[in-house]
Amino acid sequence: MNHSDLRSKAPSLAAGMAASDHSPDIQLSQTRHRATVVASWQIAPGATVLELGCGQGDMTAVLAEAVGPEGRVVAVDVAAPSYGSPVTLGESAARLAAGPLGPRIDFRFGTDVLDPAVDFPESTFDHVVLAHCSWYFASVAQLRDTLARVRPWARRLCFTEWDVTPASGDQLAHLLAVLIQGQFEAAGSHGQGNVRTPFSREALLRLLPGTGWTADGSRSVDTEGLQDGDWEVAAGLSLVETQERLAVLPEPVRQLLLTQADVLRAIAKPHGNRPLAAYSVTAR
Repeated sequence: MNHSDLRSKAPSLAAGMAASDHSPDIQLSQTRHRATVVASWQIAPGATVLELGCGQGDMTAVLAEAVGPEGRVVAVDVAAPSYGSPVTLGESAARLAAGPLGPRIDFRFGTDVLDPAVDFPESTFDHVVLAHCSWYFASVAQLRDTLARVRPWARRLCFTEWDVTPASGDQLAHLLAVLIQGQFEAAGSHGQGNVRTPFSREALLRLLPGTGWTADGSRSVDTEGLQDGDWEVAAGLSLVETQERLAVLPEPVRQLLLTQADVLRAIAKPHGNRPLAAYSVTAR
């Protein structure tokens, strides 16, 4: 399926998501972004896909459309079905399961692929996908172990994440908000936010050879129209206003974060903060 074919299906895919009931325009822009990424991966009809960190299924729906009625997507996430707001993972999965894509998708929540009890035969899948989920990992070491764990199960890795290198000054607010969240986690003030371990594209490319994967492609992905810049600015400022999270930090770290928050407030806009670009990497 080519780029234009998959993107043309974005409105119907978005309408099938439970989150569309609350924010249809946001869901459509998020789905279009994922359709663009999946189209670039050239996933063939009939393919089998293991998706890690599926969340509410934003990428799952697009992958299921790409593989067609003869394909299969096994979508796993460590979170419980009750996680998420205003729509839980379970509610979103149930909506997808009840729709035309349902027979192609196998959701498995509360599943950690590093658990020895979770296993698949060698080359079960044509592709393993990690899409905007790798910053949720507790550490780069955990990501490394996960990439090594799934290597025997799939022939090809398809990976996409935010690019921490800004292309313009109006992306700096998103970058600073991401770094603030990452510093809280790195300094030992742990939470369940979207950003726990931000890292660069270059860091991923350095990591891959040690996990058995060889990168064979890398490209930038435009993110215009996405709302993630606003979401992360709000999340970063919320953190520095949460005394419980600040209190556990060493004083020098606390003061550094408070200073960065001052800068973030000065450069961020109330709405419409331009998001960082994303990048896509494929490997075999």
